[in-house]
Amino acid sequence: MVYFISSTFLSGQQEKMRFRIIKRCQCLRSIVALISCIFLCTQGWGQVSPSVEKKIESKELPPPRNIRVVSEHTDGKGNTVRTIQYDQGGQKITETLIIPSKATANLHTPINPDTLNKDSVLLIVNKSKYNLEVVYKRRIVRSYKAVFGPHPLENKMMSGDRCTPEGWFKIQNKNPNSKYDKFMLLNYPNDSSVAYFNTLKTNGKIPPNARIGGDIGIHGIWKGGDDMIEMGVCWTDGCVALKNKDIEELYKFTGLGTRVLIRK
Repeated sequence: MVYFISSTFLSGQQEKMRFRIIKRCQCLRSIVALISCIFLCTQGWGQVSPSVEKKIESKELPPPRNIRVVSEHTDGKGNTVRTIQYDQGGQKITETLIIPSKATANLHTPINPDTLNKDSVLLIVNKSKYNLEVVYKRRIVRSYKAVFGPHPLENKMMSGDRCTPEGWFKIQNKNPNSKYDKFMLLNYPNDSSVAYFNTLKTNGKIPPNARIGGDIGIHGIWKGGDDMIEMGVCWTDGCVALKNKDIEELYKFTGLGTRVLIRK
């Protein structure tokens, strides 16, 4: 009888001990699972792809130097196929540009900016044609050579990618004393740009911490740099760059609110 009671008491104690051990193991498993989850988030799910990181961390490059034309010919369709080389950031870069030619007849008719109705002026930037057209009352009255960011046919996605945005914009501000001769600030980002930017984030095309960027405009170039425009070297951080004599004329044709269409 004594043996039976003692055995029952020990079994109860053992059962309690087993229950405590099981409970502690369950707690440990929960802690391990939580730590594993955090590790996976930091190592995988929250990681930004190297290509996107490169865009985010990209720094402003120095202007290209020692630019020279390696070869140039026409392709029989009116396009100029030009291969250029230049030094930038310690690298020698070779680019082949296809620049469509366009008749410029009647595009140099004298225009008096004082009598110009600036509300009837529209600027059309054609990135694939490397030009900026001035449309006045539905007629093209000027066509200027233009260059853009290093990837002219790519739409701007976020700050730091050096791409020129596409869409409808307006001239928001004008600076007659810019380091690039004259500068006309566009209202980027506008509502359409913000919507596009948010869609890219939602679809995972850009990282969650990406910024939309700004300070996009139309400007000239440093003194003596017109050859960059002539040869089609795309050097800006996303702006539209013209020759200085062209930006000085265009500056007189435009006002605050002048519409600007940028397209491929």
